[in-house]
Amino acid sequence: MTDSLSLVMHLLQFTDSAFPVGTFSFSNGLETAAFEGLVHDAPTLEQYTRDMARQAAMTDGVAALKAHACHLRGDFAGITEADRSVILCKMNAEARQMVCRMGKKLAELSIHLIPDQTLSLWLDEIRTGNTPGSYPVAQGLVFAAEGIGSEELFCSHQYGVINMVLSAALRCVRVSHFDTQRILFNLSRETPALYEQVRTMELEEMNTFTPQADILASLHEKGLQRMFMN
Repeated sequence: MTDSLSLVMHLLQFTDSAFPVGTFSFSNGLETAAFEGLVHDAPTLEQYTRDMARQAAMTDGVAALKAHACHLRGDFAGITEADRSVILCKMNAEARQMVCRMGKKLAELSIHLIPDQTLSLWLDEIRTGNTPGSYPVAQGLVFAAEGIGSEELFCSHQYGVINMVLSAALRCVRVSHFDTQRILFNLSRETPALYEQVRTMELEEMNTFTPQADILASLHEKGLQRMFMN
């Protein structure tokens, strides 16, 4: 019981939006979507957030689960393959910057919390430029090192994506805390079905087709008005 309670506490810590990996600096493209009028109220925000969560599940979510499994079986080559696969799914520079910056921060912070050889080796590979150091792979490694399961990992991953968008929305969309919490509640109910879709997917099956999001990201890179890094 004591071990179980500790794992729950660690899960909450790693999933907390206040965990210092820089999620507050990014909006997952919402800033430009709001500026262009594509997201302007609670219903359009909910659909946008759902699209971002699904896109992340089919790409980053798959990589996180693979990294988790590879850590458990001691497959370091599989971890770096998952890391490279994440970057190949990011068509715009800001998305690549986001996952790499947050991934490195999570790895640097985690080695001070968890004495894990694989995490330390992976961080060394990041610092030498041998692997990108993506955030979902970092999540997979941290959760595996701490003994937290794959279902909990996927929930944490999805919560992070959804919460990133909704937290940004409070600063750039005309919505209230009631709206964002209702959206989070609704989308949380969809997480089990998404997990069932992706839990057996291989890295080569990762897929994303959200051209509108990539167009918004390209506009943001040259935008003059910005509160977020992406």
